Formats: sequence, C-alpha cells, structure tokens
Amino acid sequence: MSAPPLTANDLREALAAIHVSAPVHAEDEIASTNTLALELADTGTPEWTLVAAAHQTAGRGRHGRNWIDVPGRALMVSVVLRPKITPPRAGLLSLLAGAALAQAIRDETGSAAGCKWPNDVRVDGNKVAGILGEARVVDERLAALVIGVGLNLDAPRGVADAAGIGDAAPRSLLIAFLRHLHAGYSVPDGDLSERVRAAWLPLSDTIGREVDATATTDEKVHGRAVGIDTFGGLLVSTDSGERVVAFGEVATLS
Repeated sequence: MSAPPLTANDLREALAAIHVSAPVHAEDEIASTNTLALELADTGTPEWTLVAAAHQTAGRGRHGRNWIDVPGRALMVSVVLRPKITPPRAGLLSLLAGAALAQAIRDETGSAAGCKWPNDVRVDGNKVAGILGEARVVDERLAALVIGVGLNLDAPRGVADAAGIGDAAPRSLLIAFLRHLHAGYSVPDGDLSERVRAAWLPLSDTIGREVDATATTDEKVHGRAVGIDTFGGLLVSTDSGERVVAFGEVATLS
C-alpha cells in the first residue's frame, strides 16, 4: 500500500522540528529532487530548502547511475545547505547525512541500519538507501551543497541487493533524519571532521572489515578499513601501509 505523499505542510513541520524556516517544494512526480534543488540553489534559495517527491522519473545515484523507486513507497528528499567549508571537505557532509539517515531508520523501525562507505545505508547487508551530495563551486568556494536522500520502503524490482525497510511513515523518518543531520551540522565551532567521525563511525558496517576498493583512477586497494580521514576518505590498512581511498567503490569481504 502506498504511503501518503509528503505535503508542503509536512515539510514545513519537519523544518519546524529543527527550528528552521525555509522554502519547501512537495511534488507528486518529478524528474529528480536533486536537480530541482540545485536549480533553486543557483537562484539563491536559503539553506535548508527542501524538495520532496513521491516518485522520481529520472532519479540519480553516484557516478551517473539511475536511482529507481517504487512510486509511493520511498522517501525521496533533497536539502540545500550552504556550509562554510572548502570544497574538498564536502564529502564529510554526505557521510554525516548517511549517519543521520541510518540513525533515523533505527529510531523509527528498530532495524540495525548501518552505513557502507561512502554513501549507502544498509540493513542486513542489503542497500535500503543512498545519499547523493552535489556541490556548486564558484571561484573555488563552496556556494551550495545539495544532499539528496533516497530511502526504500519497498525494494524496486530488478535492482540487485536492494531492500526496503517496510512500513514506516515518511514524515516521521524525515523529521528524525533532519534532527540528526541538524545536530551534527549546526555547531558554531569545533572540528567538522571530528563531529562526522563521532556520528558515522559507530554506525559504520565498513570499518574493521576486509575490503576491496577501486578508486576513481581504477587503482585497486586491498586491506582492512580502519577509519576515515579529515576529508571523509576511507583509510585502508594494507600490506604496504595505510592508504586513503578518497572516491570510488568498496566491496566488503569479511
């Protein structure tokens, strides 16, 4: 059974839960929530602007992959942030969003959701959600960062290793997600990387495991995942020393 689509009032109430007021856009069907959020970011929309949809016709994942949803059975929302950080540190906020979503799933369903580096949220080893961070950089300055969330209530057919979290209220999930994201993001001082480590590492199902990593240069790295660096890169202990995988794909082996 389809969940009621999020309404503009639902989005406003979700923002009110974190004591924020910003524009909201609730769509029944849209090509991509991230696409619209980026367009709004380019026109100066304020931080915490939300775009949600009951169905995406051209949803996107990392590396240009498609994101497929079951209409009415997914939470799909994008949030516009304007962090005062350098562009190379933007990946930290994707990790923070993943941790916030995993914790929200735990809060609302009791499932032991965990984070697979860099952007997946999994339950029992199967992917239930993905995070897509897309930045706007102007004159080497991070002008905006859009964080997109796709969370399956039901798994789409034909998508390998995809799963759903079952019946849960998208509105409650969104409120829990925003609360956890806001708590880690909206701190006036202190080190962002340490806040991200504190949020992400306890929920990681990558750290401590043997991994095969493929960097974007197609370089292969094999070893044990031991942590994340100050930019959100995965630290891998190998026979030849510690390596950093800044971007790429990781398969957990044990």
